[in-house]
Amino acid sequence: MWLSWFNGLLVCAGLIVAIGAQNAFVLQQGLRRQHAWLVAAVCALCDWLLVGLGVLGLGALIAEQGTLMEVARWAGTAFLAWQSWLALRRASTCNALVAEERAQASWRGALAATLAVTLFNPQVYLETVVLLGAIGAVQPSPWGFFIGAAMASFGWFFGLVAAAGWLAPRLASERVWRAIDLMIAAILAWVAWRLASGAMMP
Repeated sequence: MWLSWFNGLLVCAGLIVAIGAQNAFVLQQGLRRQHAWLVAAVCALCDWLLVGLGVLGLGALIAEQGTLMEVARWAGTAFLAWQSWLALRRASTCNALVAEERAQASWRGALAATLAVTLFNPQVYLETVVLLGAIGAVQPSPWGFFIGAAMASFGWFFGLVAAAGWLAPRLASERVWRAIDLMIAAILAWVAWRLASGAMMP
């Protein structure tokens, strides 16, 4: 269980921390204190539901078929390796996470914007439902993997909001993001190797 939990925590953290519109939006709401906790909760809950659908839904179906398990294993390995390469490439370019100034919105407007930035991105479904579902399917404890992934998501989004004032100037530094991307690349490459070698198989 604990190994599966640790794998879920690492994989989800590696995928979620990368620079993106969702992270910039959450950071911006945290800085402006505009329905920030609602925004973090919605982002985390959406991840929780999608990861659950993948790991406990799609993953459960995959786990029943030996051939699908192998396909999922190698597809997951390839995707993680590709994401690791993208993180390495980002580390060699100029990137930073900067919160944009926006007009104040009502809680309904903030909710709608959060759902849009979270659910209208096709990659979120590939990462949560398909990739995490496939990796979760080959874990000794899919539930442990799911809990680890959910904890990574909740910790990241609520951490962004709680520490927005402290994080904003640091996340705007290209040097900091190079270090973060290098760490992400290393984590994802390590998990990809473990998945390919069968170390994450039950």
